[in-house]
Amino acid sequence: MRLVLVGPPGSGKGTQAERLVARFGLTAIGTGAMFRDAIDRGTDMGKTVGPLIKQGLLVPDPIVNEVVAELFRGPGRPERFVMDGYPRTYSQAVAFDALLRLEYLRLDAVVDLSIPDEEVVRRISGRRCCSNPACGVCFHVVARPPKVPGRCNACGGPLVLRDDDKEETIRRRLGEFHKNTDALLDYYRRQGLVRDVDATRSPDQIF
Repeated sequence: MRLVLVGPPGSGKGTQAERLVARFGLTAIGTGAMFRDAIDRGTDMGKTVGPLIKQGLLVPDPIVNEVVAELFRGPGRPERFVMDGYPRTYSQAVAFDALLRLEYLRLDAVVDLSIPDEEVVRRISGRRCCSNPACGVCFHVVARPPKVPGRCNACGGPLVLRDDDKEETIRRRLGEFHKNTDALLDYYRRQGLVRDVDATRSPDQIF
């Protein structure tokens, strides 16, 4: 099984990717996690993408495409996977298709997790994540509060509101998402790959 999850931030892509990994043994590939790790480690790529992500802007396609290509061209390339957050644009989708053809792989489905913008803002702005780089567990002030307010259940570290979880940043990210997603989904619909899912439901119902 080879899947792409499409949806705005806060639509539950990460949660569903985790469940697909647990149920079907897929490899989860999330470019967002790759970028955050690079930022935390202070790599050249991290220094390039950090300011963009902080402003809620998309990382340029050539950078994202190369990060993914390096993974698939490497010796441990994934054969069965779920893509979480890539491709995000039409040009990324075209590049990803070309990469998969070179690796003799093909997608089985593209899952569109649809959700209203206001629900996205409510979900993400309530997120609080552990400030300990070795932990990084996230909670939600309403849906999944920590046992001790402001403290991580796992390591006891202080919880913080990340810059990319602030409302003004979320709304910029949503603007970028809508600007790019229609063409992306049209591209995959022409291939008969898109499956539409209502992401306002519970994680169990979505799964």
